[in-house]
Amino acid sequence: MSKLSAADILSQLIQFDTVSHRSNLELLDWVETYLEIFGVKARRIYDDTGKKANLIATIGDPTVPGYILSGHVDVVPVDDQDWSFDPFGGEIRDGMVLGRGASDMKGYVACVLAAVPEMTAKPLATPLHIVLSHDEEVGCIGVRTAIADIAQWEALPKGCFVGEPTDMSVIIGHKAKRAERVVIKGFTAHSSLAPTAVNSVEYAARLTTFISDLGRDLQKNGARDPYFDVPHTTAHVGVSHGGSMVNIVPDHTQIDFEVRAISADNPAELVEQVRAFAKETLEPQMQAVKPDCSIHFETLSDTPGLDTRPDADIVATAKALSQKNNHSKVAFGTEAGLFAEVHIPTVVVGPGNIDRAHKPDEFIKVSELESCSLFLSNLIAQCV
Repeated sequence: MSKLSAADILSQLIQFDTVSHRSNLELLDWVETYLEIFGVKARRIYDDTGKKANLIATIGDPTVPGYILSGHVDVVPVDDQDWSFDPFGGEIRDGMVLGRGASDMKGYVACVLAAVPEMTAKPLATPLHIVLSHDEEVGCIGVRTAIADIAQWEALPKGCFVGEPTDMSVIIGHKAKRAERVVIKGFTAHSSLAPTAVNSVEYAARLTTFISDLGRDLQKNGARDPYFDVPHTTAHVGVSHGGSMVNIVPDHTQIDFEVRAISADNPAELVEQVRAFAKETLEPQMQAVKPDCSIHFETLSDTPGLDTRPDADIVATAKALSQKNNHSKVAFGTEAGLFAEVHIPTVVVGPGNIDRAHKPDEFIKVSELESCSLFLSNLIAQCV
């Protein structure tokens, strides 16, 4: 195989439909075959189903602390979106690579893979570790087993670059996210007998109001982090399902809510306030009418925030490599906080723009890939 550009590799990666509910193994097969050409061995960490895996490959001496280049290869669905081209075609035209995942975030993965020939051609004194994960888009689930593995290494990496799309700006922080599903089990009856029933929609509405009031209080009185566009913690109900007909008192309602917290706030404590109101105020009122009524909470996702110190070495390194002097924080979540939890200093920096993510007609400019490739070349030079 002749040396492929980042755009060529990205075109190949896009053609693998790795929407999160599907397997990513065919894509990993391609990556492993590509790495083997340059003498790089990779290993997989499978999920419980055996249909998805993380991939880890090291170039250089694994007994020496190095840098992680981390990216997820799952993408969000394209269902019910109006695309003007094949979202899994990987077409290259007019200086752009087109398709689902081009910006979020197969573009970064492609740049890393395109840099492998340069990594292997030079005697790296500081190793580079490629980590490709699954199921990031559904709660940063997959990478957790890879991080647990890395945490046991003889030489803990001294830094990690997570390549989410930031226009190659250096990101030192993002909010933590906790998402919960609440199922309210009431007691049904004909609407003419409504006072004898327990209306699950009503109690869901009261719980929704409590969450909304919590969010408004955080907005008015909560801690502030001026690095964020929304500088405070937020609480938000995004899903509510209940009832079937107007003349039936509904006995089952589901709401999904989330908390996105700045580092000054603990999302678990805020969720506990919601749970306490449900269990100590609402549920007793329901059970006074029908004892088997209940409110059940299920955690859908729990992703830590990122809050890397501005004066950390990894921040200075990222700025030098990207040739930028500023740093900032972003609203969207990433896997970076999970690396930071095991004491690996981490920043987010990658090609493309988050505004194109999760939308129809996603694309990345070839020039943006080239900027990332320059960042990686600078990193390789530093590691020699």
